Amino acid sequence: MAKLVAILNVVAWAGFWAFGYLALTGTEAQVLPALLLAAAGAGVGLKAWFWLVRHSEATGYAVPPKRAYPEETHGPA
Repeated sequence: MAKLVAILNVVAWAGFWAFGYLALTGTEAQVLPALLLAAAGAGVGLKAWFWLVRHSEATGYAVPPKRAYPEETHGPA
């Protein structure tokens, strides 16, 4: 499953860059569809990338980041 999501991630980001370029350089009739497809590519790419990060941390392939939590104060200040 992780390999399928990784492939989806690459394809989505490729679509984002390709359609983003078309949205920036296209004519008026091409801008809106290219912009929508670029936004869809960015959304799918981010979702797939976050899934891959969570999956790699859960399986032990990547070490989860250390998170600092504030110390609780005991009693009134």
